[in-house]
Amino acid sequence: MLQIASVSIAGYRSLRSIRFPVGSLTVFLGQNGAGKTNLYRALQLLHSAAAGTFAREIAAEGGMESILWAGVRRKGPARAIFSVDLVADRDHSALATYNYAIEAGIAPPIAAAAFPLEPQVKQENLASHVGRRGTTLLERRGPLVKALNEDARMVTLSTNLMASETALGNLDDALMFPDQRLVRATLLDWRFYHDLRTDGASPLRQPCLAVTSPTLASDGSNLAAVLATLAHIRQDMNELDEAIGDAFPGAQLVVPVPGRLATFGMIFREFVFPPQQPRVFEPAELSDGTLRYLALAGALLAYRLPAFIALNEPEGSLHPDLMEPLARMIVRASKRTQVWVVTHSKLLAEALGREGKIEPLTLVKDKGETRIRGADLNGARDEDE
Repeated sequence: MLQIASVSIAGYRSLRSIRFPVGSLTVFLGQNGAGKTNLYRALQLLHSAAAGTFAREIAAEGGMESILWAGVRRKGPARAIFSVDLVADRDHSALATYNYAIEAGIAPPIAAAAFPLEPQVKQENLASHVGRRGTTLLERRGPLVKALNEDARMVTLSTNLMASETALGNLDDALMFPDQRLVRATLLDWRFYHDLRTDGASPLRQPCLAVTSPTLASDGSNLAAVLATLAHIRQDMNELDEAIGDAFPGAQLVVPVPGRLATFGMIFREFVFPPQQPRVFEPAELSDGTLRYLALAGALLAYRLPAFIALNEPEGSLHPDLMEPLARMIVRASKRTQVWVVTHSKLLAEALGREGKIEPLTLVKDKGETRIRGADLNGARDEDE
């Protein structure tokens, strides 16, 4: 899979125009309302473009009229633009890089069927770059889509693509279009963890089907199967046990051999009374903080990590004492994949900075616009500031 080198967003909510690099571990710190969630959602929209749900995701946010930059605009039609640069290795030294960009607007394009207020794709481009030389791999203008095939010929794929559809989401021929397929597969492999609920009806508290699960689902619904995969398929619980001991000294995770269903429990040292059998606390009995930490452990220490993991305010429900253990777990995961964290916890951001030897980026609001403190529009840092 490819790695993210940088992201650019323009015209989306509080993001008038912003660009920033992405490393193995990227941390954004900001107060409520600073625009952290807008950055997170912009990456989700890039993911949805590959999945073919781009227009639906925008409509669910309130539609184009709701998500467009509300400040002073230049003359011309209002647009929201999302772009990502991808490279083949993590130190960004690959010869070839890829850039995927998608532009959305309101007014229906000529001769395209669409509802008047429906989010519509205006342009879509995928290009590769070797040095200063660029090659167009995919080009979409309105309903017309062209792509470079394996014979290095630009061919027309469609002349009737609906305005709400993405070209990348409809391109799935790995043999004829290998580069395009690689980019799409990478975006589809991204995972976003912001909906790890801990209420009484949460999927985290329920047993799940015993199916080998190398990666945690976005809602955590297969957590028990992910833990069972580590315990009984991979037969390696060392990292997981270490992370649990770091957060809850003396505690032990119990993962029974699954039958039709998989489940798990926790033993806490304060409830061990020899010679009685230790008391095993089932998921339904665990505190919100304990359960959320276990879910994050499932996301970050799973058998197979996705190409990119995004965490939105992972500190929710966690005691401040758990910020250091959580930071160590996040940094450990960043050795295997790219991890992106947005948080309003200064404790967590500082812990991530120390453990990961990185500098968290602080988001600020300036006249309604989200900016990175000390950086210009291209993401370059002002060392004096």
